[in-house]
Order: sequence, then structure tokens, then C-alpha cells
Amino acid sequence: MGGRTTLLLPLVCLTPWLFESACLAQEEAARPLRLEAGRKKLIAFPRPEPAAAFMRRHIAEMEKTPFDGTVFSMKYTLADGKPGDLGWDGWGKVAVTEEQLQPALDDLKATPFKRFAHNFLRFNTASKNHDWFDDFSAVLGNARLAASTAHRANKATGKFPGIKFDTEQYNDKLFTYSAQRDKATKSWDEYASQARKRGREVMEAFQEGYPDLTVFLSLGYSGAWYSAQGGKALKDCDYGLLAPFMDGMTEAAKGRTKIVDGYEIGYYLAPKTLHFGYKAMDKDQLKIVADPKKYRQVTSLGFGLWMDKNHATWNTEDVSKNHWTPDTFETLVHKALELSDEYVWVYTDKKPHWWGEDGKPVNIPAAYIEAVRKARQGLTLD
Repeated sequence: MGGRTTLLLPLVCLTPWLFESACLAQEEAARPLRLEAGRKKLIAFPRPEPAAAFMRRHIAEMEKTPFDGTVFSMKYTLADGKPGDLGWDGWGKVAVTEEQLQPALDDLKATPFKRFAHNFLRFNTASKNHDWFDDFSAVLGNARLAASTAHRANKATGKFPGIKFDTEQYNDKLFTYSAQRDKATKSWDEYASQARKRGREVMEAFQEGYPDLTVFLSLGYSGAWYSAQGGKALKDCDYGLLAPFMDGMTEAAKGRTKIVDGYEIGYYLAPKTLHFGYKAMDKDQLKIVADPKKYRQVTSLGFGLWMDKNHATWNTEDVSKNHWTPDTFETLVHKALELSDEYVWVYTDKKPHWWGEDGKPVNIPAAYIEAVRKARQGLTLD
């Protein structure tokens, strides 16, 4: 995701793999949205993500990569002729229109998909000087439009299950109470109540645009939970307001709507520690969830992985110098798919890209492509 920030993780102690297997067996039996091996999905999230027009031109090349779909963007033209991006412009005070998105929607409908059946339209909480107590009509209208655009594309192709809702704090610290404009006059409880209201409204807007959609989060309750490690109160955490926001989203979810916690914190875990992340989402963070029963009913647990974690020093000649070698990354992807309820996403940051201008991989050694391909065996739709 653009402008990567780091979430601090608590120190964890390694436990035997036998313990992990026993815990996983219990978790598999308990989670209603957990899919069996063979139905898991692997989603690409390159920076920058492909736009609708690019997908239309290059889908044949894109589908040669070992994914089940991608995060993508909807570009459009502003009134002044400048380029716009729904993902980055949506959380603000300006309403995007259907007419502006129509050319991109036409591209999606005309894309000859074959393999990529799980493509998610990016929509960010990229707030700029927009407080929780400000007018949210444009935000809600844009959320509704994003969802309805994905819905119309899905009706035409069957390849767009929902929205990639990126809740990382870009621009303003939207979920940090100490950074709120009116913190001097409004208490934590007031802001938490308002964030919950907005979470409910955003989810309602998504569902109005796309009934029974999948809302694929970069961070759900997991962002607030890990910010609170070390005994911090939510009001003192960077992502504290994300918890009541998620309470509102969870409360409003209805029908077959599914919330995926994409667990971006997985960026910083290794194959032998990924199971701590699953346990945190499944059990530990229930302490900050208002309705644990509803949470379990509507939430699918996933993982985010960062292939070029050493992105500034990414080496295509000597892969042993990269943070993840191909062999280790293969193990990481396989373990994440094994643990996840359904979805795992792979982020890459600029230098390596799965699809360059001609639709072919750029700065990605063949060993990494093969590693991802092998990691999927027995666990995905192939």
C-alpha cells in the first residue's frame, strides 16, 4: 500500500509446531466462514495497483501470474481536466460522480477475464482535514458509488466480489484520538461513539451499492489491538478509534456480506509466527470487540504479506540478500494460505512489480514467481 507505515508488534515467543497444529484444528472447527484447502485465494496488491484501462489491455499477461485476482483502481478525470483516483479521493468533501467513473466501468465490463475471479476495487480512508464530526455525505456517497461500481462490474463479468477497504492512516491520523481536531472539547467516548456511527454508515453505504459484498480490509480490529499492546488504552493508541469504527461496520453487516480482516501486520511475521496473528484475530482481540458473536459470524481472517520487505535494497541479481529469499517466501505464502480462512494478499512496493507497462513482471526474478506458484499447491483454486 502506498506510503507504507510500520505497526509495532509485541515480542512473541516461539511455540512448538505441534501446539500450532492443535490450535489450528480448534479454530477451523469454530469459524463459520473458514474455507477448506483448495478454495483459498491469493490476491496481488502491487504499488501502484493496475487501473481498469490497464486491466482491459493486459489481462492476458496478468493472468499468467500465480494469483486469483488483484486490487485495482478506478481513474477518472476531474472537472479541471486533472486525473483523479477514487481510492484516494473518496474519503473527503468532494463527491465523485457516476459519469466520471463510467469510462473505467466500461473498461472493467469489457475486460476478457478467464482466471482472475477475485478483483477488489481500492477505497482508502485517506482523510485530509476531515474530522469525524464533519459532514460525511460525500464520503458516504463515494463509498456507495465505489460499491455500486464493483457491483455493476460483477454483474457483467462475475469477477468482482467487493471492495478493498484500505484503513491504513494515510495523510491525517484518522484513527488516533490525540490527533483529532476537537480533542480539547470532545472526550474519547464522544469520538468513539462518532467513529462507531461512521463505521455503521459506511458499511450501510457499501451494502446499498452492493448487497452481500465482500469488504476486504487492510486492517480491522487487528490494527487497534496491536496498537494497544503493552497495556495501552485505546484512547492512547494510534489506531484506537479503529475499534469502535469496526464495531459500527460489524453491527451494520447483513445478509451474506463478509468482512475480511486482511491483517497487514502479517508483513512483519515469519512462517513460524504467523499463527500468533491468527490467534490474535480469532481470540485475543475479542477483548476490544463489542459483539464477539456477530464478529465471528461475519468476519473472515486473512493475511497480508510483503514480498519486497527490504524494498529499498531489493536485489534481483543476488536474491539471498533480500529479506525473503524465494524459498522462505514460498514457505511464508503456503503457511499464510494454510492458516487463513480464505484470502491472502501479497504487497509489492514500486521496484518489483507484477505487471509493467507491457503487462509483464518487472524486477521480479523468476524464482519468486515460481515460489508463489508452488506455495499455492493444494491450497488454492488451481
